[in-house]
Amino acid sequence: MAGAQFDDDEILGKAYDGRLVRRLSVFVAPHWRQLGLAIALLVGAALTELAPPFLVQQAIDGPISDGNLGAIWPYFAIYVAFLAANFALRYSHNYIINSVGQQVMQDMRITIFRHIQRMSLSFFDRNPVGRLLTRITNDIDSLNEFLTQGLVLILADLVTLVGIIIVMFVLNWRLALISLATLPVLVLIVAIYQRAMRTTYRLVRQRLAMINAYLNEQLGGVLVTQLFGREPTSKRRFSDFSDSYLQANMHSVLIFSLFLPSVQLMAAIATAALLYGGGQGVLAGWASLGMLVAFVQYTERAFQPIRSLAERYTILQAAMASAERIFGVLDTKEEVRDPEQPRTLPEQVRGAITLEQVWFSYDPAARELQNLELQNQEPRTENREPSNGGGIAKPFVDQPSAVEWVLKGISLEIPAGQSVAIVGATGAGKSSLVGLLARFYDVQRGRITLDGVDVRELSQHELRRHIAAVPQDPVCFSGTIASNIRLHNESISDERVRWAAEMVNAAAFIERLPGGYAYEVRERGANLSIGQRQLLAFARALAFNPEVLLMLDEATSSVDTATEALIQDALTKLLKGRTSIIIAHRLSTIRHVDRIVVMHHGRIVEDGSHEELLARRGYYYRLYSLQFAEQGVEL
Repeated sequence: MAGAQFDDDEILGKAYDGRLVRRLSVFVAPHWRQLGLAIALLVGAALTELAPPFLVQQAIDGPISDGNLGAIWPYFAIYVAFLAANFALRYSHNYIINSVGQQVMQDMRITIFRHIQRMSLSFFDRNPVGRLLTRITNDIDSLNEFLTQGLVLILADLVTLVGIIIVMFVLNWRLALISLATLPVLVLIVAIYQRAMRTTYRLVRQRLAMINAYLNEQLGGVLVTQLFGREPTSKRRFSDFSDSYLQANMHSVLIFSLFLPSVQLMAAIATAALLYGGGQGVLAGWASLGMLVAFVQYTERAFQPIRSLAERYTILQAAMASAERIFGVLDTKEEVRDPEQPRTLPEQVRGAITLEQVWFSYDPAARELQNLELQNQEPRTENREPSNGGGIAKPFVDQPSAVEWVLKGISLEIPAGQSVAIVGATGAGKSSLVGLLARFYDVQRGRITLDGVDVRELSQHELRRHIAAVPQDPVCFSGTIASNIRLHNESISDERVRWAAEMVNAAAFIERLPGGYAYEVRERGANLSIGQRQLLAFARALAFNPEVLLMLDEATSSVDTATEALIQDALTKLLKGRTSIIIAHRLSTIRHVDRIVVMHHGRIVEDGSHEELLARRGYYYRLYSLQFAEQGVEL
């Protein structure tokens, strides 16, 4: 069930991938001055931590050994100064690096969102919305943690560790060797920890993805669950997923619980060895008491960055996996692209549409057939003129292919201003045809023209300035009624918004709402009825005044009779004077159109008016009979 949802979440990658870091650096580069300052501050803070143990050694071997307590105050003052400097440096670093992190993440979020907006509908067919939201939220947060808590702090830990080792060997190489004797064992423990955490981390992500996928299903289908009384079953399944996720996290906790005491044990052993060996050195004269105390402190500080480096392994791994997924989205090319030098439509667009031998399939293998002319393997179609109504479409034979074609050699001519209904059984290719007209997808063969210009030669923005679509389930956004009609297009005045609402019979219900056109619409129009949302969609289409109107599905399929009458009247006004293409399932609603095109298995099989097609007693007659036979309607 959830497999398709969390394939990407199985990506783990390396703990450090230079290729991905180089790509991330493109987003960091504009902030290089602040980042450089933050790194310098952190390195400075790390170096200030080297001084206190040395000051302790100097104080013990100097004034304290000599019994001169008054001479301790300068050491104390310098010690406090280093602590204050460390505080100031770390505070400044934290503020700057987190500011940089937030700016970089904002840039990345905007870049991903802008890229996703350019994607064609086929991209969203393959990528669930939840997965894309995860890229913009969770994965971006992982990279923020990598930048602010991972890479830079690892650099500081390395500087601290190397600095401590250098100071220790400069002060006394014998004590340094004793202090670092357990280091090889600690390196082995860290390696085992990282390997175990890698496996556990994969398991945690997989099971979290399963929970997210199940939640997405259940919350989206809660109405069905409640209607059929399946809440207990749903709860049990969620409990099973949660238990599985809990076990994976407990395994992670167990590993970390073993790792932390192991590091502390190695630190304790190193300190004990240092006290024993260093004590002998003090007695033998090759080490002082103050130096022994300083080395105890240096040893404790040396184990802190080692432990931190191991703990940051998961941060690095999560960041690299997130970066892999984010760049996977950014590397996805738009299947529907604007030409390098797009053409422009005439100043006065008429809205004439022509389809010439259009072949289309959702199958990715069909893209390879776009170069069939070069391979001399064209599908065989009968050469005929585009249909402009009034006759039965001629049959043709297509070459057998492994590709499952949705549209097969469609030729159709729609004069400017004509209203056309497209009907047919489910799977006939009706919605696909309309999707191609708006260039949500590109045809594999043939072409579609608007006023004689191939739609692929136009920019998508230019094309869609002249085409509006009204789906069956109209989309409403959070905001006011007015903003939902004009879609924040300030060139559409308040007067035009009100005029559009009045023309499509939406003004009556809008003016009854608290605040009228300033009424706040909830997410997805939750506080509006289906009919109200549909009328808003009509008002939106009329406000933008397109030359071509696409009705992507039956607009009155889910409303009451009174609302249906309002919508039908609005639809009549909306279609007047513009080229209109309507996908219809309820044949009783399309009698007013100029022309009806009947599709069957991806082909046009009939074309004519309602009366002509009934008189022909063909496909349309059978469809009409099936819908009205039981109601006793006379044909």
